[in-house]
Amino acid sequence: MPINFLAEAEALRDELTDRRRDFHRHPELAFQERRTAGIVAEELHQLGLEVQTGIGKTGVVGILEGAADGPTVLYRADMDALPIQEENSVEYASQTAGKMHACGHDGHTAIGLGIAKVLSKHRAELGGRVKFVFQPAEEMGGGAAAMIADGVLERPAPDYTLGIHLWNDLEVGNVSVVSGPTMSGAGVFQITVTGKGGHGAMPHQTRDPIVCGAQLILALQTIVSRNVDPLDMVVISVGKLEGGSARNIIPQSVSLSGSFRLFREETRDLVKRRIREVADGVASAHGCRADVDFPLGIGAVINDVAVAERARAVFAGFGDNVTVVDKPWMASEDVGLLMQRNPSAYLLVGSASHERQLDYPHHHPRFDIDEAVLPLSVGMMSALIADYLEAES
Repeated sequence: MPINFLAEAEALRDELTDRRRDFHRHPELAFQERRTAGIVAEELHQLGLEVQTGIGKTGVVGILEGAADGPTVLYRADMDALPIQEENSVEYASQTAGKMHACGHDGHTAIGLGIAKVLSKHRAELGGRVKFVFQPAEEMGGGAAAMIADGVLERPAPDYTLGIHLWNDLEVGNVSVVSGPTMSGAGVFQITVTGKGGHGAMPHQTRDPIVCGAQLILALQTIVSRNVDPLDMVVISVGKLEGGSARNIIPQSVSLSGSFRLFREETRDLVKRRIREVADGVASAHGCRADVDFPLGIGAVINDVAVAERARAVFAGFGDNVTVVDKPWMASEDVGLLMQRNPSAYLLVGSASHERQLDYPHHHPRFDIDEAVLPLSVGMMSALIADYLEAES
């Protein structure tokens, strides 16, 4: 008899909600996820999984062995929060000032534990194993790379890699399953503009780095509008501008930092080159100097076509509970590093409710999700993982 994974997940609804809310109350930033990792490790131990801790500093790995030999499916969930002051007035709001789960990782962790609980009941029917990877430090980057450096893709090496991201651009019941590029690659830039400071009343005696920085922010947008093929998707955003100490002082320097998003690696080289050229040109025109650095880069998340098609086929069995859409997104994720060696897919599961006003965007201080997505996600991904371990056992 086929397993009704959705019904089994629905039976865990209250447990999933309580677990997600507990993580939400106690957010932890990149590589600080010790409380979260401890709860994850203990839960996996109680389910009888082989557990490894301290992978990639604060990451946790749990291996669920089936009854027969077969492939290894890696399922990844991220655990870290963001440096945001929460503005929601809910009983499970963050209890740590300046830290908040504003991207859904509290839900990801709860869902990963839920999948482990559901599938652990069906060991006898599974051939192969599930390698649950609870990753730190996705938001600031570095978590996936740190886990890979500690051997997360070995002993055993995965044959397939799967994961989901709760997504408030979609309502609950929708899931984005893309064949090919699904989330953009990203780069981070830091620009320091150095001029000559002085008195605000005598700007002619200075080389004003604030004016230069303001012009530079506008000029950077011409890279997308005038240097990149209009059919090639690129976004450049300056998210931080720092400089000055008083309103009547022109400072010696200012700094800008931001990010760019793209899908093609060839475009990355163009964007980085043009950022340097534009920064040098604008700075020179203002009698200033621009120092440009690119401290971080993340590749695009690219789904294997066959894995995406298989996910669509499995989700079709959920009837009206799931509507599959096909749309790439400009947000970025370091899960792509875990997906490079084997057929993989990363799926975006709708978590918004417009009716309940649970639709603030990711990284917003009022971000929240419709928790109905928790059992739905557990049911969907349990079914997809089991499909690999049943069909190929």
